[in-house]
Amino acid sequence: MAPPEVHHLFHHPIADHSFSADRQTLAVARENNVDLYQRQGGKFQLKDELTGHDKTVTGVDIAPNTGKIVTCSQDRNAYVWEPSPQGWKPTLVLLRINRAATCVRWAPSETKFAVGSGARLIPVCYFEEEDNWWVSKHIKKPIRSTITTVAWHPNSVLLAAGSTDGHARVLSAFIKGVDARPEPSAWGERLPFNTVCGEFLNNTAGWIHSVAFSPSGNALAFAAHDSTLTVVYPSGPEQPPRAVLSLSTQLLPFMSLVWSSESEIIAAGYNCEAYRLQGSEQGWELAGSIESKGRPGVQDQREESALNMFRQMDLKGKVTDDTKLKTVHQNTISTIRSFEGSGGRVTKISSTGVDGRVVIWSL
Repeated sequence: MAPPEVHHLFHHPIADHSFSADRQTLAVARENNVDLYQRQGGKFQLKDELTGHDKTVTGVDIAPNTGKIVTCSQDRNAYVWEPSPQGWKPTLVLLRINRAATCVRWAPSETKFAVGSGARLIPVCYFEEEDNWWVSKHIKKPIRSTITTVAWHPNSVLLAAGSTDGHARVLSAFIKGVDARPEPSAWGERLPFNTVCGEFLNNTAGWIHSVAFSPSGNALAFAAHDSTLTVVYPSGPEQPPRAVLSLSTQLLPFMSLVWSSESEIIAAGYNCEAYRLQGSEQGWELAGSIESKGRPGVQDQREESALNMFRQMDLKGKVTDDTKLKTVHQNTISTIRSFEGSGGRVTKISSTGVDGRVVIWSL
């Protein structure tokens, strides 16, 4: 397996990141700004800064086709940035929320985007031609707590959202005049705005950190703070799901998920490394880390290190660096995104974390 490509950008946490479709531009959320990096050879050089938010930026997403960038922040605002000869031009979005915005993602159609918020609702924002601005429509019921993560179904109508009440929900974000009527799917057929197509509670009611639809949209995965990963296979509208499989791991909680194919999920989080999970409707299992560290099980190492400690006691004055983790990331991984794919499979992913690093992995 090719070694990962590691870029250490700065010594600040990266809340979110997004690559442009040609993978030459990288947007990272750093404190109150979004830094835009341009690839030059093997490195990323800081090219531009999007400054408009006055509190921490919590989400950034680049639309693959139009190249527009959407950002949201704890200042309760979202901006859509468009390239112009004078630089990036921001347009304020009317979110109408009274709490921080927590995450943002473009729909695959790129005609609208969804913003998670602490105001117990999800603004679904779209462009209104006649007034020339971005307006929002609110998904409210049955949400009773902060939205921590959102993810779009491939049909651009269904939206998955995870929240701090331990629920992952599938909701309809159909907007008349913006969306074409979706094909019937396992989640539902007639889907007026704010229809609840599925509501799933985590076993321990732990916070939901990440939700993701499979490439076909016929399965939903979500990761919660009790270190579980749950995969839901719906059976049809108004029907209980065919299967709800919950996998408990001995790892620290996952913060972010990406489906690499219909039978594999890559998940990363507080363990500072990314793991493969593989399975189907019959069951899911943890298949191991995507890092080849060339070392035996951690368990052996722990026993060995206790022995070593006594051995080393007479080697005084020897410098050991025990502040460095054995993983590529040196702190929590906050976001993983698909970086490159072919034929419905993701072949590369990118990850960013609290250590200010951007890492590109070959799967």
